[in-house]
Amino acid sequence: MDALLHQLLSGIASGGIYAAVALALVMIYQATHHVNFAQGEMATLSTYLALTLIQVGAPYWVAFVVTVVLSFGIGVVIERVLLRPMHGAPVLASVGIFIGLLLIFNALTGAIWGYLTQQFPSPFGDAHILGGYVSPHELGATAITLVVLLLVWAFFRFTKLGLAMRAAAYNPVSSRLVGIDVGWMLALGWGLAAAIGAIAGMMIAPVVFLDPNMMGGILLYAFAGALLGGITSPLGAVIGGFLVGIIENIGGAYIVGTELKLTLALIIIVAILIIRPSGLLGRTIVSRV
Repeated sequence: MDALLHQLLSGIASGGIYAAVALALVMIYQATHHVNFAQGEMATLSTYLALTLIQVGAPYWVAFVVTVVLSFGIGVVIERVLLRPMHGAPVLASVGIFIGLLLIFNALTGAIWGYLTQQFPSPFGDAHILGGYVSPHELGATAITLVVLLLVWAFFRFTKLGLAMRAAAYNPVSSRLVGIDVGWMLALGWGLAAAIGAIAGMMIAPVVFLDPNMMGGILLYAFAGALLGGITSPLGAVIGGFLVGIIENIGGAYIVGTELKLTLALIIIVAILIIRPSGLLGRTIVSRV
């Protein structure tokens, strides 16, 4: 029973990271109707930037904030420079851009920081809490992730800019008619998704250690969470991320073993696409031709 409780709490902690990355994926999907395959590599680059700032003497939370701001800027630049000219391009051309970004960011982090595994510091200490069922970092990372998710929800729910970004993603034609600059709303969406991904990267790095391929498996879990909750539903993506974290930890411990945990994400992806492609909370979109 104690082991089951430990796996459950660890799954919730991991699920918070998956939920954040899944939310970033959904934000990009709503704006472009494409999955950003480079989301994990962008988060990895941001985490390396944070590590560099810490190594040159910046306090952890200063490096954290600076990295989030820089990541936001990187996301905006990517949308303005690379994706805006691709508006209206064939689907395969856009997919090629995302795959190209994945390869570029992966090679860039390896060329600058090398391919050796590095340890990323945790700001939450190493004292035993809650009877040893959960580590301080797991508890702190879960709290940070929940705060970020709450702030994102409040931003889109209660601010004019957030409402404008939602409108631009759901109905760009009508948004332009009421004076919303849809292009910049999409760029801000990319920036916000990059910033959320950076936070997820910094929270997961102390657990899995840092290398250029750190986010490969994380992105797969997050994608499974986004599909499970609904690729068109931000709330569904968050719920799906937490569910995948719990399934991964409990299933990996008691069903398939830790070596095959990643296969659970693949099983979830295939099962959702076959049984319920819209996910738990997603909308089924029907196009009349």
